[in-house]
Amino acid sequence: MKDGPPRDTAPAWRRSHGQAFAPTPWTMVMAASLDAGGAPSEALEGLCRAYWPPIFTQIRMKGHDVHQAQDLTQEFFTRLLRGNAFAGVSPDKGRFRTFLLAALRNFLINEWKRENTLKRGGAVSIVDLDALDPAVRDACEPRSGDDPELAYDRQWALTVIAKVRERLRREYEAADQLDRHEVLKIHLMDGADAPSSLETGAALGLGEAAAKSAIHRMRRRFAELLRAEISRTVAEPDEVEDEIRHLLAALRHS
Repeated sequence: MKDGPPRDTAPAWRRSHGQAFAPTPWTMVMAASLDAGGAPSEALEGLCRAYWPPIFTQIRMKGHDVHQAQDLTQEFFTRLLRGNAFAGVSPDKGRFRTFLLAALRNFLINEWKRENTLKRGGAVSIVDLDALDPAVRDACEPRSGDDPELAYDRQWALTVIAKVRERLRREYEAADQLDRHEVLKIHLMDGADAPSSLETGAALGLGEAAAKSAIHRMRRRFAELLRAEISRTVAEPDEVEDEIRHLLAALRHS
């Protein structure tokens, strides 16, 4: 019989304050890269599909037109998914957001050097710009005088928020409460246009106290989903709060 507590065999980057950090797509990518020099394609492809808008925006800011930017974005992610880009990934790479931006810079330098004229894209489809909502396409367009890194972070934050809002909407839909969601969703982000809780209650057929409770529950669930989404793209649990603060700051500067 062995003395003492069981030895924690999890990698150091998977532990925080004595507790294991639940596996996420990004931590899985890092673990696979460290152990086998490869990345789990399904997890990585899911992240790439979710977070291409900031990459597209960054490429547009380099002076490429819409079609060139779409082409380059497609090629960038195709190489990322098929190549050995993650072989050197280590815990100190930190967040998927910052890793992706560094990888893009290297890709664009290599593209400029190669002056590649081959047809891009391959069989992996990440971006279908024409299928996007016009508002999303507009949000991906660079603004005059934008700082490139701030624009990248802002688009990343907008992508995170959009994903979380959509997941929340699906939860209400699954509970057959989509009408309630449509009334309450304006309260997710602070703004002068939000109706009072009394007005919201009237729209829902609730008293003011019940409306306040419904608003609070939606905001709390939104915060939970936001933390869950952010955790998919960081390596350590104590990075989640800092990443949330960073992205909210990027939105405030938009």
